Amino acid sequence: MTRAAPNPGWQNRSLAGLAVTAALVLSPGTLRAQTQFPFNPGRDARPDEAIPGANPFLSNGLRGNSFTAPGATGTDAARSGASDSPTSGENTGARSPTRALAGARSGSATVFSGTSGANNRAPTNLLRQRAAPPRRLGSATVRPTRAVTQTNAYDLRLTPVVRNPVVGVPLPTLLPAAGVQTPGFFLGTALRRPLSIDEAYAPLGIKVGTFTVLPAVQQSVGYDSNPDQINNRFAKPSLALRTDGELLFRSDWSSSELSGDLRGGYSDYPDNKGASRPNGVGATRLRVDVNRDTRIDVEGRFLFDTQRAGTPDLAAAVASRPLVSTYGTTFGVTERFNRLQVSVRGLFDRSEFEDAQLAGGAILRQSDRNQNQFGVQLRAGYEISPVITPFVDVLADNRIYDMRVDSTGIRRDSDGLTLSGGATFALARFVTGEVSVGLQHRTYVDPSLRDLTAPVVNAALTWIASPLTTVRFSALTGVTETTVVGSSGVLTQSATLEVQHDLLRNLSLIGGISVLSNDYDRVTINERGFSATARLDYRFNRWLAMRGSYIYQRLDSSVSGSSFHANTFLLGLRINP
Repeated sequence: MTRAAPNPGWQNRSLAGLAVTAALVLSPGTLRAQTQFPFNPGRDARPDEAIPGANPFLSNGLRGNSFTAPGATGTDAARSGASDSPTSGENTGARSPTRALAGARSGSATVFSGTSGANNRAPTNLLRQRAAPPRRLGSATVRPTRAVTQTNAYDLRLTPVVRNPVVGVPLPTLLPAAGVQTPGFFLGTALRRPLSIDEAYAPLGIKVGTFTVLPAVQQSVGYDSNPDQINNRFAKPSLALRTDGELLFRSDWSSSELSGDLRGGYSDYPDNKGASRPNGVGATRLRVDVNRDTRIDVEGRFLFDTQRAGTPDLAAAVASRPLVSTYGTTFGVTERFNRLQVSVRGLFDRSEFEDAQLAGGAILRQSDRNQNQFGVQLRAGYEISPVITPFVDVLADNRIYDMRVDSTGIRRDSDGLTLSGGATFALARFVTGEVSVGLQHRTYVDPSLRDLTAPVVNAALTWIASPLTTVRFSALTGVTETTVVGSSGVLTQSATLEVQHDLLRNLSLIGGISVLSNDYDRVTINERGFSATARLDYRFNRWLAMRGSYIYQRLDSSVSGSSFHANTFLLGLRINP
């Protein structure tokens, strides 16, 4: 038999083959162990991802990589790789916690094997794998969470307030001035609630402890054609100097709330000192959230104005306008029974009249008109949906005068009962407010005064016609008191319509009309009033604004010499520190 001789140079070909075999057999975990890249159990790189500049022969080697310690057999190495392979039985899909160890660079008996699957032995798979990304430290949500929850809020409207979901049925905060009617209050527009302001020009307020305070001062100069509001034959026009002050505040408590809205002003007429007069209106409200379903409300309110010289209740020529003031409080509890809401409130109001100084120097006493009004109000509403809550309202009140009889010998104490029904609603967030209608009945102590029954209407609506236009409507009726002989009372009705249009973010145009009706019972005295307002507000910044306004007032009375009309022009600066 002839034996084939070995091919010369077989040693070289055998060494080359061993090198190729070693390159194919060596696992990616071996190279990773030698480079000692950090291990990241939270994230494995996908084989199809690549890092620019990374060695394509380095892999993360996290799945199915194992090693064989010195002295281990090839069978043990294969068993180890099979058990850690992602395709092995119950461990399919689980990530192996095995970390590759660094092997000796030379002269070591350590043998590494990669057994993560057949595909891992392919050169193309080796080229597509990349090194593991560096370890990430910290939580990925810490910084975004801090940015959202730990940002300081400087605007009152942006201050986060956490409240219990207590929804009570709102009650009217102003009775008909406890039976007092002042046409100046209903027709005048200087003391009405401020209209909305663009957020970019809204005052930020002053932080005082846990309260945000919004003060404001306005000084205006202008002209008034009839500051006395008397018959135009006797009118004495004058330069008008108007000073207004305002204080709004609100607590920043997590639950419950204390807020206030106080406004007042003084009109000075240098050419007619007798017509100079103050006026003001305000209320403070405390809401205590006892629990999710129980709420306590406490309110304090005041109103002061002056009597018009030509009013039928002042049947004399006065040298100055006497002051009339009303102040009171309300305490109530609102309980919620699922969708049913029940409110019970007690009311107290006090009215005082200043003595009038006549043109001849005599004093006209009006202390017989001072009175107290006590009332109990019950309201029950049922929330049909989040946008509408119908309710029924019952008010029982008692008016008691300080003096048993007035200057004419009549006892004017009376008891009243008012029944009404209506609804509060917020339709698509465009129309919000409250409307109620009903009847009021009053019974008088003196037999010479007959009982009165009159319809009552209360409404307060806000319509956002467009992002730039807002419409507001309010109406108020009631039976007010009088000193006219033979008359039991006065049915007073008033309504106001205001429209605001923002020409620019800092330029607003406001227009409004008001109507007033006074009907004296059992006597032929009727009054019809009308008022129109045009106002322009220009805000330079958050704390400084310029305001120009024109007010037209007219009152037609069946009493001779009591009708009047007046034109008032004012231009001023408003400061919100």
